[in-house]
Amino acid sequence: MASTDVAATLVTDKLVARDVTKRYWLEREECDLLVFENVSLSITPGEFVCIVGPSGCGKTTFLNMVAGLLPLDHGSLTIDGQSIEGPGLDRAMVFQSSCLLPWRTVDQNVCYGMELHKKFESSEISDRADHFIKLVGLAGFENVYPSELSGGMQQRVNLARALATDADVLLMDEPFASLDAQTREFMQSELLKIWAKAEKTVLFITHQINEAIYLGDRVLVFSARPGSIKAEFDIPFDRPRELALKRDPRFLSIEDEIWKLIEEEAQRTGMMPAGASENSRKNTSRFPKGMPRSSSTRGNAGSVSHCIQGN
Repeated sequence: MASTDVAATLVTDKLVARDVTKRYWLEREECDLLVFENVSLSITPGEFVCIVGPSGCGKTTFLNMVAGLLPLDHGSLTIDGQSIEGPGLDRAMVFQSSCLLPWRTVDQNVCYGMELHKKFESSEISDRADHFIKLVGLAGFENVYPSELSGGMQQRVNLARALATDADVLLMDEPFASLDAQTREFMQSELLKIWAKAEKTVLFITHQINEAIYLGDRVLVFSARPGSIKAEFDIPFDRPRELALKRDPRFLSIEDEIWKLIEEEAQRTGMMPAGASENSRKNTSRFPKGMPRSSSTRGNAGSVSHCIQGN
């Protein structure tokens, strides 16, 4: 690639990873553990990108490197063309746990990140906290403590706190993993509404494939360790999206393709016996007798793009 092309890429893309490699030193074994190698990707401003893959493939490690919490062993990570050397005001992390301070109210928890960043005056901090508490649907709960909130409401506070810091990039590490199935579905829908208004770039880690398809503009599939990008899927559905989309045959087809790729990795590493996934598909159906099929035609039918880059 010519130098002018590289410069253009850095200007166009919000987040760029080039040949990123990470190793951990195992003290007892006295050897390196290669977590992933030569991971390259780019995310444009305002794009919602999800990463899925088998357990232990390095998804969260990669996210922590983008957050600046872990160093690179090889390659480069940039935001707006600037190298990531550590945590920065341009990124905000939404963890699996809500990580709320129990002695602070909802309003005080949302203010906390802004207080640490010291980007805003006191009056502006108060106004922004009020705005984002309303945006995540918690108006009226400003003076409530975390112990008085449900799990879903706590994660809304977690999200409001991240949004209030006005970071360009939201890094989300399975934020709905601890929620019950019904609340998780509703939170996915709410997240898309909030994201549409906030206009942030999002990198989202999840183990739930249909969650990734429903939320993302693109889904990246990591291979088993050492992780690499095994495939990339462009999600063809228009926005806004309704939860009923998950019953659309085109949605289910993409979900099946991603499952097959992850099952291949599980079989390669011995997590799943060979042939087990095929027998499962023969003995089960996505549409049990009596379940209504969706006739939705939301979105434009588009081809799923595969970009095989790894094993």
